[in-house]
Amino acid sequence: QVQLVESGGGLVQPGGSLRLSCEASVSYAASIYVMRWYRQAPGKERDLVADIFSSGGTNYVDSVKGRFTISRGSAKNTVYLQMNNLRPEDTGVYYCSAVTSRGNYWGQGTQVTIAS
Repeated sequence: QVQLVESGGGLVQPGGSLRLSCEASVSYAASIYVMRWYRQAPGKERDLVADIFSSGGTNYVDSVKGRFTISRGSAKNTVYLQMNNLRPEDTGVYYCSAVTSRGNYWGQGTQVTIAS
């Protein structure tokens, strides 16, 4: 089993920054192939924001390119999402996801609110 715990959400003003963290705890031997950040805005579907592969390759949705950066910690089981120049439309619950050799797992989510 893999457990994912997100942290770092909060309320910030437009133009501000937040750094989200996701720590994966692996209870048995499992390989993590991809770690992803999703966002679910109020009343909308959950959408992929960014992902990072075990190779280090990254992808971003167009709306966050140049503003968000996904990265991994030195332990490889931690992934970060640095969010700069935040906009009101970035508001939502941010979920961490891991694609592993044992299946796909989700965190509980962390709320990000961008408002004046």
